[in-house]
Parts: sequence; structure tokens; C-alpha cells
Amino acid sequence: MTPDNLPSASPSLARLVQELNRLPGIGPKSAQRLAYHIIRLPAEEAYALAEAVTAVKQNTVYCGECQNLAEATPCAICADSRRTRSIICVVEEPMDVLALERTRSFRGLYHVLHGVISPINGVGPDQLKLRELLSRLSEPDVTELVVATNPTLEGEATAMYIRRHLARDDLRVTRLARGLPVGGSLEYTDETTLSRAFQGRQDL
Repeated sequence: MTPDNLPSASPSLARLVQELNRLPGIGPKSAQRLAYHIIRLPAEEAYALAEAVTAVKQNTVYCGECQNLAEATPCAICADSRRTRSIICVVEEPMDVLALERTRSFRGLYHVLHGVISPINGVGPDQLKLRELLSRLSEPDVTELVVATNPTLEGEATAMYIRRHLARDDLRVTRLARGLPVGGSLEYTDETTLSRAFQGRQDL
């Protein structure tokens, strides 16, 4: 049963189910359960949820330096004068920054690609924040790039694309150590494994 043919006397409910069904990983059944859960919430909680969705859309921007999601540009990490500005760690998604920050093993800067090169899914280099990354890496103050894309086929392809398109030969390019599981994601990797991966990073 899809949201389009959901038997409901309420057009508003049907619309809510349909919109929830658009979320990644939310099928029709899950969308229905979430919709009915929202209906049963106290009014103040439901309105708080709606206000949070509206606020995040109105207030969230891309950091002009690292492309991470933030409410101001530069973001708090890029604006932190205590960070080592000569090392940039490139990751796939904003959640990866959060995962790496929890390890307290890296004190450089980040760059978020917002995806990986995936021809099968129609995602090419132009759909990612690669142009911005390569521009940052052309600065002589940057001495090392840590490639922290996930150890998947798409992550490896993206890492090699970055390596091939670097304009500088003197830039050190390292990859997180293979303590990370093949096919895994940084977001779901424990802090100890991530910390050791940083400590054991290798030249790419």
C-alpha cells in the first residue's frame, strides 16, 4: 500500500504520510506509523517539531570554507584559531565530521564533499564540492590532505579522482589506515577505531 492510495478520511494525514515517505529509509508503513505518532503527540510537541524543521531550513548554510552545514560562515571549526590550518581532512558527509570530532584525534580543518562520485547513481564530480576542495588545496599554506572517504568502491574512486586532479606535487596526501572495515561508514565506526585509523594514516 502506498501513500497515494492510503485509505484515509483526512487529506492532511494522507499528505503527511506522503511527505514522510519521501525521506530516505522511510517506506510506506514506517511513514504511516510516524504520521500517527505525530498525531498523538501533545500539540506543543508537534508544533516544536514543525518549528525545528522550519528553523533548520531557514538558518542552515554551507560554510564558505569547508562546505560543512552551519548557521554562520565560517563555521565554528574553521573560525577556531587553535586548529592546525595546514592539514585538511576531506570527508563525504557532515555526519563524518561529527564522528571524527568525537575521537579528538584530529585538530586540523575539514572539507565536506556532500557525497561521492557514483556514475551508477548519476553523481559526477560536478555534483560534489570538489572544485572548492581543489581550490583550497592550491594554497601553499596547506601541506597535507587526509583523505577520509569511506572504504567503498565509490569512496575509493572519489579518493583517486582527488589525487589525480591535484595541482601541486609537493602536497602530502594520506589515507586513513585500514583499521576501518571495508564497505563500512565513518558515521557508524567506533571512536577507538577512528582514532587508530588517524594515527596510522598512510601516504596515498
